[in-house]
Amino acid sequence: MAARRSPTTASAPRITLEQWRCLVAVVDEGGYAQAAEALNKSQSSVTYAVQKLQSMLKVRAFEIQGRKAALTPTGQMLYRRARSLLDDASAVERAARKISAGWEAEIALAVEILFPMWLLLDCLNRFGKESPHTRIEVFETVIEGTSEAIGSGAVDLALSPRIPPGMTGERLMPVTFIAVAHPSHPLHKLGREVTMRDLRNHRHVVVRDSAFKRDKQAAIEANQRWTVSNMATSIGAVSRGYGFAWFPEDKIRSELKEGLLKPLPVRGGSERVAEIYLIFPDRDAAGPGTLRLAEIIREAVRKCGE
Repeated sequence: MAARRSPTTASAPRITLEQWRCLVAVVDEGGYAQAAEALNKSQSSVTYAVQKLQSMLKVRAFEIQGRKAALTPTGQMLYRRARSLLDDASAVERAARKISAGWEAEIALAVEILFPMWLLLDCLNRFGKESPHTRIEVFETVIEGTSEAIGSGAVDLALSPRIPPGMTGERLMPVTFIAVAHPSHPLHKLGREVTMRDLRNHRHVVVRDSAFKRDKQAAIEANQRWTVSNMATSIGAVSRGYGFAWFPEDKIRSELKEGLLKPLPVRGGSERVAEIYLIFPDRDAAGPGTLRLAEIIREAVRKCGE
C-alpha cells in the first residue's frame, strides 16, 4: 500500500514568492521591461519567471490586446491573490525583525489632523523620556490619507475617524466640530438661523485630502470653495473673514476667545461629532515601543476626559 502523504507535503506551494513578485511587477509597472528595471533584473529572467508560473499552473495570465498585454480574468484573480500573498510575506518579515531587534529603532504614526496636536505632543514627549533613542515619524493626514497610510503598511499605529475595511479600531475619543465664520461675515448678519442653502452661497474653506489617490469629486456644500493643504491656513483664512468652515473645537479655542471666530447658528445644530479610533495596521507585528506608545495615548486621553 502506498505511503500516505502528509497535509504539509500535499499542499506545498509549487510557485516561489519571486515568481509571484515578477507577475505583480509586470502588472504594476506596465510591462516586462519596466518590471525588470524596477526589480533590478534582466527582462529575460522576468519573462521566464512569469512564463514558468503560467506553465506550472496551466493557466494564461495575459492576452494581447492591440499592442499591449492585458490580464485575463484568470490573470486578474492571480494578481489579486499574489499581491495579498506578498503583503502577508512582508508583514511576517517585519514582525520577525521587530521581535529580534527588541525595542523599535523607529515608530511611524499616522494622525488625522482632527486629533488634538498638543495632546499628541505631550504623549510623544512622555514616550521620549522612556525611550530616548526611538525615532518617531508622524504623518499628519486628512480624510482618506490616514486609511492609505494604514493600508500601505507605512505606519505602525494610526489615530483616525475611519476604520479601513477588514480592520478593527479601538474607540479613543470624540471630536466636536463647530461651524464658524468671522463675526463680520455676511452669514452672521442674516439675523436668523443659517440654512444649507445659505452656506452654499458663501465660500467654504476646506483642507485637502492627503491621500495620494484622493477622490477629486468629494462633495462639499458650497458653490465657492478654497482648498488648502493644512488646517492652520484654513483657520487663518476664515479668521480673516474669507469664508466659513467646520473646525474641531479644540483647534480654534484661542480664535473663539479672541473673537476672531464666532459659531454660526446653523439650522439643526452648529456642532458635529466624530469619533477617533486607535488602529494597529498589523497588531501581531506591533513591537514593544508601539504598544507602549499606544498605552501612553490611551492614558492621556482618559485623563483628559476625567
